[in-house]
Amino acid sequence: MDTARLIRRLAKAAGLALIAGTVGGAALLAAEAVAARSRRYAKPDLGLAVRATLGDDDKPALRLVLLGDASALGVGVDIVEETVGGQLAHMLAAAGAKVSLSTVAVSRARCADLATQVARAQLGVRPDLAVILVGTNDATHLVRPGEAAAALATAVRRLRDAGTAVVVGTCPDLAALRAVAPPLRQIVGWYGRRVARAQASAARAAGAAVVDLATQVGPVFRADAGMLCHDGFHPSADGYRVMAYALFPALAAAANLSSSIKD
Repeated sequence: MDTARLIRRLAKAAGLALIAGTVGGAALLAAEAVAARSRRYAKPDLGLAVRATLGDDDKPALRLVLLGDASALGVGVDIVEETVGGQLAHMLAAAGAKVSLSTVAVSRARCADLATQVARAQLGVRPDLAVILVGTNDATHLVRPGEAAAALATAVRRLRDAGTAVVVGTCPDLAALRAVAPPLRQIVGWYGRRVARAQASAARAAGAAVVDLATQVGPVFRADAGMLCHDGFHPSADGYRVMAYALFPALAAAANLSSSIKD
């Protein structure tokens, strides 16, 4: 066999192997996506949306509102005190504030859905503090990072223009999710990091304090499956506590309170 013919056959074999690998990989990813969608996930508990007040009754209350997706609502736990908002309110109260907590978050929300949530948050007396947790559903639905970030920035500006201090927790580490199998988990995690970077830049420019949740709590979520509730997707009470500890210093700074946490 001459050299030219050998090269052509090797090239053809390599091409067929690449195609087979690509098709096989695509089939695997598709199967994993179907499996992830088919899982039974924790459902929102409408009782978690109720208002709660903590702290000294003689003080004027700091009005804290949570916006965003299921993590801001507290999907995965059963009582308000275990949600990230409830734990942040408890920490603020321990730092000496009276806190009026509410949430306008919606499960499965994306950054584009924040416009409606901001309008709801601004009904009546404006909030003093807002925490926005969003980005997971933008990443899992492959929303363009720039598009998601622009919607987030618009929400932040509307809140800031009304005098509300804003803390944004960017898209968490999606590579820590047990509900999604590898290699899809790694792909979703990579896209989540892209969304988070775009969110951080846009939110800071709009006037928010930004907490990189993937960096600050991602390693804990990867190491400990107990950070997630039974569905392997939404945080557990322990997971929300870790998130609250990461968010609290920025929130305390916005409220001019000490960031030292007293249990």
